[in-house]
Amino acid sequence: MPHSFPKRPITRHLSASGTGLAIYLVMNRQTTVFRRLTSATRSLLCATAALCLLSTAGLSRADNVTLPETLIGVTQGFLEFTVEDYLATSQTAGRYEIEVKQLDPRLRMPHCDRDLTASLENSPRPVGRVTVKVRCEGSSPWTVFVPAQVHLFRTVVTVVRPMKRDAIVTEGDVMLRERDVGLLGQGFLDSLDQAVGQKIVRPTVIDQILTPTHLQQPEMVRKGDQVVISARSGSMSVRMPGEALSDGGFNQQIRVKNLNSQRVIKANVVAPGQVEVPM
Repeated sequence: MPHSFPKRPITRHLSASGTGLAIYLVMNRQTTVFRRLTSATRSLLCATAALCLLSTAGLSRADNVTLPETLIGVTQGFLEFTVEDYLATSQTAGRYEIEVKQLDPRLRMPHCDRDLTASLENSPRPVGRVTVKVRCEGSSPWTVFVPAQVHLFRTVVTVVRPMKRDAIVTEGDVMLRERDVGLLGQGFLDSLDQAVGQKIVRPTVIDQILTPTHLQQPEMVRKGDQVVISARSGSMSVRMPGEALSDGGFNQQIRVKNLNSQRVIKANVVAPGQVEVPM
């Protein structure tokens, strides 16, 4: 749903990067942890933004046009509000930086006789590369699409040394570091426990972010291993010898031959060399 969101004061740093200049708008350097915006906070945010927009809009009206600076301010204000709300409602811990790309300084849109509205264009969440649709719904309507990027920094699991395929991750192999996760399409891990003890299935380089696609549960039982089959029912337990007919990791179901009865059964792997069947 479009939001009418005027300009807020911003800190601008011009830097030459990529194919041209970019305006870096650095917001909220404090970590946001399970924060929800109160109605009073939102009202203050909108009121401050409205006052700043009126000042900028006054300059634009002198030439009866809407300047690129106004469009950038509306975009920045909308994104700041939207990202804050996203972090609060999704209970996401992290800090963010908003980068609004520079518009053509020659751009001159007609003056809008109503408040400008802003909305995300084809983006399910306000993180990573986004496009904001700034629209005038006044007597002479127009629309401008403003590209931006929201950098979301979170503490994630990274490797401290290169790791080869089939290596088992130990506590000394990984470390938590702050990284931009806005463009991570394959996800990430936010706890060392999610990585330690897992098997590497794709080689990694030093300081690389570990994703779920890099890891796999190691096999606790291999085909042909002699295993102990446990059958439990309440406080009663029966143990018998068996042979694994397939590989399996923790809590995976595999086929096992009962060496006493020669029957083939299905059992869950509960530990190295141990499987369990319900009674």
